[in-house]
Amino acid sequence: TAVSPQAGPACRVAQSLAQYCVGANYAWAMAEGLFLLRLLVATSGRRCLPAFLLLGWGVPVLFVVPWVVLRYLYENEGCWERNEKVAVWWVIRCPILVAVAVNFVVFVRIVRILVAKVRAHQVSRGDARLRLARSTLTLIPLLGVHEVVFALAGEGEGGGGLRLAR
Repeated sequence: TAVSPQAGPACRVAQSLAQYCVGANYAWAMAEGLFLLRLLVATSGRRCLPAFLLLGWGVPVLFVVPWVVLRYLYENEGCWERNEKVAVWWVIRCPILVAVAVNFVVFVRIVRILVAKVRAHQVSRGDARLRLARSTLTLIPLLGVHEVVFALAGEGEGGGGLRLAR
């Protein structure tokens, strides 16, 4: 689509802000997972709060700013809504995939800890399974574990069963 010369910069700023928000969403999901893991493993997570704040709000800047520069230099057309140069798009996509992978590892570690704690309390077998199932089902959307299935599904146009399911 054609963008007027006056609307172009504002549209690109909006697109950049949208990419930052998506990156912050994944960074915060990762920060929440790491914080929860820290609480389960250690006694307190308060001392690490500034680091988690920096992870959630600061890390997206580290890949959105280079993406903006690369878009401006190599793909400065329209409203930046199309991703024709795949290498430029991977500047955004790689950190998101890393966050999804880290959250999956955190999820597995948390479930292992929960299983060990449920077994240690020696509650009735049915109750233990129910508590473990509830905890696990709560963690799946909280940590974005479902994203592992769709992480490599295409972002662009076109079909494909996995992309359509996503």
